[in-house]
Amino acid sequence: METDADLVLAARRGSREAFGQLFDRHWPRVWRAAYSTTGERELANDAAQDAFLRAASALHRFDLSRPLEPWLVRIAINRAVDLVRARRRLVSEDLADERYAFDEPLPDEELQEALSRLGPERRAVIALHYWLDYTTPEIAEVLGVPLGTVNSRLARALRDLRLHLEARNV
Repeated sequence: METDADLVLAARRGSREAFGQLFDRHWPRVWRAAYSTTGERELANDAAQDAFLRAASALHRFDLSRPLEPWLVRIAINRAVDLVRARRRLVSEDLADERYAFDEPLPDEELQEALSRLGPERRAVIALHYWLDYTTPEIAEVLGVPLGTVNSRLARALRDLRLHLEARNV
């Protein structure tokens, strides 16, 4: 089986098959990262597809000594955050809460609602850590932010989730 670096080199030389193999190999986790950030399948599809398109045009800049997946995930999350922000500017908050809440499958409705209340940056940190099993240093690298920022986003997201869930159970 060819390594990601081998496939990137072949894709740089114009091999569509090599890029297709990279797409097939990394699509599931890239899409999950985008979905966990947007909470909506349509936006996740757009963000993940955009991530691969942007990656294809930037392969010549990719550092082959680094792993490919975190780079792709970072592009997808950045695009997902942009799409969520754009949607919020176009849709009133009342409509956004109902029409653009999380799709299935999430563990339960209360958690689903609590997650939908988090901003996309905090949702992304939760998703990367708890759903995609990234460590906090890996998340910092993927998002291109300091480790302290990741830790504070994670702590605040968990606090917000806890407060929301506790308020619902009072």
